[in-house]
Amino acid sequence: MTTLSTRLTDTLGLAHPIVSAPMAFAAGGALAAAVSRAGGLGLIGGGYGDPAWLDEQFAIAGGERVGVGFITWSLRKSPSLLTDVLKHRPAAVMLSFGDPRPFVDEIRAAGAVVICQCQNLEHVADALDVRAEVIVAQGAEAGGHGMLRGTLTFVPEVADIIAAQAPRTLLLAAGGIADGRGLAAALMLGADGVLVGTRLWASREALVAPRHHEAIVDADGDDTVRTRVADIARELRWPAHFTARIRRNAFTARWHGREEELERNVAAEGPRYRQAFAEGDPENTGVWFGEAAGLIGAIEPAGVIVERIASEASRRLEQHGGAAISR
Repeated sequence: MTTLSTRLTDTLGLAHPIVSAPMAFAAGGALAAAVSRAGGLGLIGGGYGDPAWLDEQFAIAGGERVGVGFITWSLRKSPSLLTDVLKHRPAAVMLSFGDPRPFVDEIRAAGAVVICQCQNLEHVADALDVRAEVIVAQGAEAGGHGMLRGTLTFVPEVADIIAAQAPRTLLLAAGGIADGRGLAAALMLGADGVLVGTRLWASREALVAPRHHEAIVDADGDDTVRTRVADIARELRWPAHFTARIRRNAFTARWHGREEELERNVAAEGPRYRQAFAEGDPENTGVWFGEAAGLIGAIEPAGVIVERIASEASRRLEQHGGAAISR
């Protein structure tokens, strides 16, 4: 197995500086366990909070060292969910899309690493204020929810802030990273590792409908759009500054740009959206991947993906002067 040593691997005891994104509905126990077995750290997607589902996914993970991630504004509605999940002793808990302050003390008391995903510098300041062990700088290329900063500039800006204010804090880059080139680039930008979503969404272990997987294999990087329409159809009241990157399809063509009309018709359109999602229809519901779609040509085992990203990055870095990066 090729290993790539960074501060992340040294601190968390990993073979590869790769963490899987806790993608709601897609990142279950099988995916998280496969990533961890391959030498990264797999995260189960806590999503909007289903205790029975989370218990099931930790059981499926089979005792592998995995973590979990939550949509923080949603977790505030059911804080007991965190207490229940911490009984499974996750290695790390990632908090995204909201104030992490109400949860960090409980997470640390359970012995888990606190990861804060950030989409702008205000979020970074919040993460530093709570002394997060790991900060994720997420660029807008990412699938699912996010904001507007691009990965290429956001990551080094956050790296400079961390170096000046909290040099022991670890940094993950996220957004558009799907192969060894992306990992190598992230390390050169000052990150200690990467958070990978879309590439692992396109894995055999991900809880993704077959036709949605077919859609990503056929897609390129132009085939997504940032939009609110999926959240409107699902009647999920996401904070207005977050939009979602999803596949362009018949659903987005019908409603993107007509959000107010969709809101007026959600009583009829919402059930149609949910039924299409349940049926694995790739045209009439949200298909949740990012711009990295253009770098994906097959649905593969997660372990193969993780090991290939690491080996490709190692080769790239060796070609340019060294494979071990640590600030």
